[in-house]
This record gives sequence, structure tokens and C-alpha cells, in this order.
Amino acid sequence: MHLLPMPDLSFEIARKKSGATWVTGIDEAGRGPLAGPVSAAAVILPAGFKHDLLDDSKKLTEKRRELLYEELTSRNDVLWSLAYAEVDEIEKINILRATHAAMARAALSLSQVPDFCLIDGLPVPNFPLPSEGIVKGDGKSLSIAAASIIAKVSRDRLMLEYAEQYPAYGFELHKGYGTKLHMEALREHGPCPIHRKTFAPIADLIAQMKLPLE
Repeated sequence: MHLLPMPDLSFEIARKKSGATWVTGIDEAGRGPLAGPVSAAAVILPAGFKHDLLDDSKKLTEKRRELLYEELTSRNDVLWSLAYAEVDEIEKINILRATHAAMARAALSLSQVPDFCLIDGLPVPNFPLPSEGIVKGDGKSLSIAAASIIAKVSRDRLMLEYAEQYPAYGFELHKGYGTKLHMEALREHGPCPIHRKTFAPIADLIAQMKLPLE
């Protein structure tokens, strides 16, 4: 069986050879759900960092993500930050621009402002720091993989809090994604304040139910 290579520091090392000192990896979680914010994390790993288990968060179990989150965020030599784009910002400027804004806030709030950013996905236009987009970067760059863990676990924990606040929707099970259970709850109860009302399934439901947008 062919195994995919694990992420490493190749991209980070290449940028440092080009003159960068502080290279951060950036990733997001929560662009696709119908409810809740988008989270973005930025991580600067120490030189020579190695890890046998750190990978794209989507490839890992929830338990493994939680363990890696605790390990990464408790290390003194790992710099990290987290930022959210809340639902009102997503509604106002659209999901892509809100995601990019959260990524920028995460990078700029690091205790050491990076001089180069490795961003998961396509290049981000008008990013406030020098940057490069790496498609599927969370499976290639260790710092992006670390950011994917922190962004995902942080958002999942927040959605558990929302599950207690809005228990009718099952947020603890699907974290806001458009599962069958979630859609059934939406049809029964209508959207709650953390639902993204500009997203097509919600907008269509609002139109069908003749609900007010606010």
C-alpha cells in the first residue's frame, strides 16, 4: 500500500534560506458549515521540529487532534495564535473574505510577527504580510498542519459550547455542517442566531418558511 508522505519543514526551510527569519503556517477550520464562525490559526514551529504523528487535522481522529492540540499549545517553543470570523462578518463580506481576514488577524497577533506566511490553499490576495499559498499544505508543511490542528480543535470546542446554548440543533454531533440531522432540525426549528443565513440551504429555508432575515 502506498503511504502518503508526512508533512515536514521543507517549505519553512526554503523560505529561511531566502532570507526569512520567522515563518508561520496558517490554516482555517469551518468554511463549509452552515453555522458558527470560521477559525484561523497561525503557528511558528522551532527550527528542527519533528513529529511522527502531526498531520492534516482531517486525517486524524478527534482524540488524536485533542492530544496534539494540548501538546502544541503547551510547548514554550511553539508560537501560536487564533482568530475567528464570526457569523456577522461572514454575512457581511462573504465566507472567503471573512476567512482571509481571520487568517490575517491570526498572523498579526502572533507574539513574533512573521516575515513570511505559508497559507493552506490558494494564494490570498492583499494579505498584509509576505505569503505563499500551498494547495493541500496541511499535508505538506508541519507548521500548516499544526495550525490546522489548533484551528479545528478550537472551533470544535466552541461549537460544543453553542450546543449547550442552542440544544435543538445537535451542534455537538456535526459542528454546524449540513448533515441530515442538522437539516431536519433546521426545518423543525428554523435558524438560530449562529446560522449563516446567506448560505444557500439556510437562505432557501428562510424563503420557504417565509421567515424574517433578522
